[in-house]
Amino acid sequence: TDGFFQRNCAAAAKSKYPEHFSEVAEAEAQATAIREYTPLLIPGLLQTPAYARAVNRAYDPTAPKETIEEWVDGRLERTRLLDHPTKPLLWAVLDEAALRRETGGRTVMAEALRHIADLTRRSRIMMQVLPLSAGAHAALQGAMKLMEFEDAPPLAYFEGVRTGRMEDDPATVAELR
Repeated sequence: TDGFFQRNCAAAAKSKYPEHFSEVAEAEAQATAIREYTPLLIPGLLQTPAYARAVNRAYDPTAPKETIEEWVDGRLERTRLLDHPTKPLLWAVLDEAALRRETGGRTVMAEALRHIADLTRRSRIMMQVLPLSAGAHAALQGAMKLMEFEDAPPLAYFEGVRTGRMEDDPATVAELR
């Protein structure tokens, strides 16, 4: 076959997402509810193209422009979940630090905040801000996403730098919720 199957299997296995996140992107697409806490940045589902570009450039400052654009396209493709007027329910809690950090500069942040405000005004998402003055809280150790499904048990996802972990034990997910 002159390497035909080897080349095509490798191409078919390539995901738009990092290895630790591809399963999560699939789960998001099936979720009826997503509850997310992010301490350091605006969640991917709420990012604008410019904000996503700035985050990805910060993540890998030496990546070629084409690679950054592939990552941004993958992230923005996920935001299409919000095209439906009511599903999934998205409830995001942002840490005040994520809103104060000028990711991409003032213009990029202003656009990102207007986008979130617009989604909130249209009752498409529920948004809360955890103020810095709140002090210690249960999610100090990092980002957490809880997902619920119509015909499957709930999932939790924890993300760190270049890593992520899915948790599917119903009792653990219930406790995290």
